[in-house]
Amino acid sequence: MLTFDEARLLQWLTPLLWPFLRTLALFGSAPVLSSRAVPARVKVGLALLVAVSAQASLPDMPVLPLDSAAALMMVLQQVLIGLTLGFAARVVFAAVEFAGELVGLQMGLNFAGFFDPATGGQGTATSRFFTAIGSLLFVVINGHLLLCMAVLQSFQSFPVSAEPLSFLLRVQPQVWGSELFRLGLWIALPIVAMLLFVNLVLGIISRVAQQIQIFSVGFAITVSVGLVGMLLTLPLLQAPLVSALERMLALFQ
Repeated sequence: MLTFDEARLLQWLTPLLWPFLRTLALFGSAPVLSSRAVPARVKVGLALLVAVSAQASLPDMPVLPLDSAAALMMVLQQVLIGLTLGFAARVVFAAVEFAGELVGLQMGLNFAGFFDPATGGQGTATSRFFTAIGSLLFVVINGHLLLCMAVLQSFQSFPVSAEPLSFLLRVQPQVWGSELFRLGLWIALPIVAMLLFVNLVLGIISRVAQQIQIFSVGFAITVSVGLVGMLLTLPLLQAPLVSALERMLALFQ
């Protein structure tokens, strides 16, 4: 007669529980996947599918009663690692949005702000455009698969343990702000340099030919040059985006 007891159920459920919690926390914080357009049931189903499919490649998981203090610490560790991994990917998208803010500032389009439901704050046209292009590139380069690989390989680097904050000593998320500004300036630098040169030329013209109403024609010229610069530099956005995403995810692998 087939019988079930608590120890046997824990041996079956525990290897699925820890990957499921870590993956679900990732899907709840990662860009694109955490969008409101993705239903919660889909996120839960995908997290369960990833946890079941990856059982053959995952290390052995600790088996212990789920009502113990150690189990609570392990649950906290999985949630924190998943959220931190999603936050690492969001830093890259924040850098792309920051680049759009810089470009819009130089073009004079930052006054065209509107409410952004994704972040709950004010957004600009250029930043939303850069964010949309970054989201499309994220899907094209299989960024969702890179996140799944990173969260599964993180079990090798950060095994399940009762120390939820120990992984922070290695990834050090407090220094990721420098990556945000560095990548944002890297993306926006060509367009900003073009617009800076245009502003210098307009300044010289305003001094040489003072009868020209430079303020009436300058805005149209800077916007036109900025749009042309965006058109020329958008094909180059993939290289810094992929490089930064791989560098951030490598901290968990």
